[in-house]
Amino acid sequence: MSMPPSPACAFASDNAAGAHPLVLEALVEANHGHALAYGEDRWTKRCEALFDELFGQPVTTLLAVNGTGANVLALAGLLNQAEAVLCSDWSHINVDETGAPERVLGAKLIPLRSVAGRVSVAEVERACGALGNPHHAQPGVLSLTQSTEWGTCYSVDDIGALVEAAHARGLRVHLDGARIANAVAALGHGVGGLREMVVETGVDAISFGGTKNGLFGAEAVIFLNLDLAARGQYLRKQVNQLASKMRFISAQFCAALEDGRWLDWAGHANAMASELHRATAPLLPEGAIGSPEVNSVFPVLPSEAAATLRDWCFFWDWDTTADQYRWMTAWDTSPDDISRFAAGVAHVLGR
Repeated sequence: MSMPPSPACAFASDNAAGAHPLVLEALVEANHGHALAYGEDRWTKRCEALFDELFGQPVTTLLAVNGTGANVLALAGLLNQAEAVLCSDWSHINVDETGAPERVLGAKLIPLRSVAGRVSVAEVERACGALGNPHHAQPGVLSLTQSTEWGTCYSVDDIGALVEAAHARGLRVHLDGARIANAVAALGHGVGGLREMVVETGVDAISFGGTKNGLFGAEAVIFLNLDLAARGQYLRKQVNQLASKMRFISAQFCAALEDGRWLDWAGHANAMASELHRATAPLLPEGAIGSPEVNSVFPVLPSEAAATLRDWCFFWDWDTTADQYRWMTAWDTSPDDISRFAAGVAHVLGR
């Protein structure tokens, strides 16, 4: 019996998904005529107003062209000289950005031990033992990732406790929100959940992801602490994130933020991950795949089976020491994609 038709790389990453049709429509509309560059256009003004509305207060919005650049820009605005960034050992800035924060900013990253991607107050306190020691880089920023690289979420109380611990020691707090939409959708409180998670806890700046949630190369750095945003417009240019034709980034965010679409798209991705789990868990040994919190699952597979399955429908390694992999859903994942993928898993595992 042959393998079913492959869904290609439908479960490789939400980064592999295309742009939402409404985003493409917004780009086409923004393409008519001329508009001033570097954000002096009506789309950017509308985008900034929508972010103010989203967070329920005035914020400083700095649009960026990619996630690594957004993180570097956010950290640049929060760091002082001779300071370091505390982050999870699994964080994107530590593992997957080719040392960009350290090279571009000249700031040391101090990875903290994490459990399922989440760091604890105790780990932050331990790392802050370097404060006051002139021989050690001084912890100046705590960077959290929501949702984490392991598809887990910090609770609002978790974030509040971490922010409190950081602020008590003079640190500023950055949230890498490349998948913030999925975390907010999982919380289930709508826009109010975002404000609980970020505003009420006292986070200073957030990298607000768009590219992984139906946009086409669009990210934003949001400074909630306006006192720390004063140099932002200059830093954005310095770290190569100032887009000339910014209207094309702004128009995408307008399409996503209007009518709460960004949450609808992320909610669909989360729901499809739950469907993926339901379809494949009975095919795997008990305990080989956990229930998802957001839009990713991490199955443990025999390496030979994983190689065969990946040749048919590509997905990424995650923890090679444990034969663990990542399957991820997106705004455009369909039930048919899941059915075909589950049929492929069943075929490869002889189930």
